Amino acid sequence: MTAVLELPETLRSELKDPLGPIRTDAAAVLAEAAGPVVTVGDVVTYHILQAGHTPRLALVDERTKRSPVDDEIWDAIDGFDEVSRVENPAATLTDDLLRTIRDGLASEAATLVVVDGEEDLAALPVVAIAPDGATVLYGQPDEGMVVVTVGDAERERVLGLLDGMDGDHDAARRALGLAD
Repeated sequence: MTAVLELPETLRSELKDPLGPIRTDAAAVLAEAAGPVVTVGDVVTYHILQAGHTPRLALVDERTKRSPVDDEIWDAIDGFDEVSRVENPAATLTDDLLRTIRDGLASEAATLVVVDGEEDLAALPVVAIAPDGATVLYGQPDEGMVVVTVGDAERERVLGLLDGMDGDHDAARRALGLAD
């Protein structure tokens, strides 16, 4: 496991602003989703599964707000074609996580990625490489789920955030398939 990017203190406040609107009705979000659905977070993944849809890619860490998720939530995160496990410490993006995101988005199989550590920053690389029209959902604590419909503006914004992180940006872009 190699940490490729690390979140600096200076960028933390910028990440508190959601990348899209916040919604609470999973069924309504799914009714509007035109492309593949990607979820980041245990509770968001649970709600999308409860609404009858298996995400193309789901990233979970068995935690919510720094505490273990309830057994009811964890037990319901099921039904995926493939399951991968990666290590990713808090406030970082590792090479393994970035490559797993890239591979999961490239696959037609519904893929669950179980992160040992923290998956909170995973929404950024997902939005960076998801196809146009994909719906990326991640949790906004105590508010609901942030809905990002991927397009050029969203991709540009997250690439700017990733560039603001400390670390090896070239390695991150290679891991995501954005550079040779």
